Amino acid sequence: MVGKSRIVVVMPAYNAAKTLERTVSEVPDFVDEIIVVDDRSTDDTVEVARRLGLHTIRHEQNRGYGGNQKTCYLEALRRGADVVVMVHPDYQYTPKLIPALVHTITSGLYDVALGSRILGGGALTGGMPLYKYVANRFLTAVENLLIGAKLSEYHTGYRAFSRQVLETLPLGENGDDFVFDNQMLVQVVQFGFRIAEVTCPTLYFEEASSINFKRSVVYGLGVLGAGLQFRLKKLGVADPAFLSAQGQKLEPPRD
Repeated sequence: MVGKSRIVVVMPAYNAAKTLERTVSEVPDFVDEIIVVDDRSTDDTVEVARRLGLHTIRHEQNRGYGGNQKTCYLEALRRGADVVVMVHPDYQYTPKLIPALVHTITSGLYDVALGSRILGGGALTGGMPLYKYVANRFLTAVENLLIGAKLSEYHTGYRAFSRQVLETLPLGENGDDFVFDNQMLVQVVQFGFRIAEVTCPTLYFEEASSINFKRSVVYGLGVLGAGLQFRLKKLGVADPAFLSAQGQKLEPPRD
């Protein structure tokens, strides 16, 4: 089934020059294309990506992590992807799990696959800071209650999506910062797509990207806000645009 599907890996990059080549080296051969979107890095990320022969896009202005992903998914759709895998180019997640994530989708069993750092209990041994681990578990528990799901975590940066998911979700309504990740999963639940989780090791080290405490707090509030909006919609009290079928989608230009 993989051989009949076009598999595209997207990497939202920011100052990833030191880790990009190592990450790319572990991408399996069956992947048809790797797209790197550079969010106005101050290092040589673009030069490294081009040297590696990757399809590279550079934002002229920094658009944020969520804004970067919007470009990633739009370009993947434009280039004919059937399954899109998003993995950070900082080598915090190993691309060796791409086959497992892709198969859960190409098998027809699931629409979305997540690499979970929590399943298997390896997050702390992989170097995740204790405060991040505690916040992860707390926010996940609250969000599961609010949206009625049973995910092990909502905060992984290792994800795979079917083309249908990316064409259906109103991703254009999501924020351009880190809360994009969480809003996207709330949308996945809202629109009834099936989610699989795969145990994923993680590695925290100096070159791996990580948001600071202040931005983590802002992100946490955004996470709670997304879950609360989902609950209010279910109660008929509100109809937020990011959960509406009429919300702005990512639509590649037609030839």
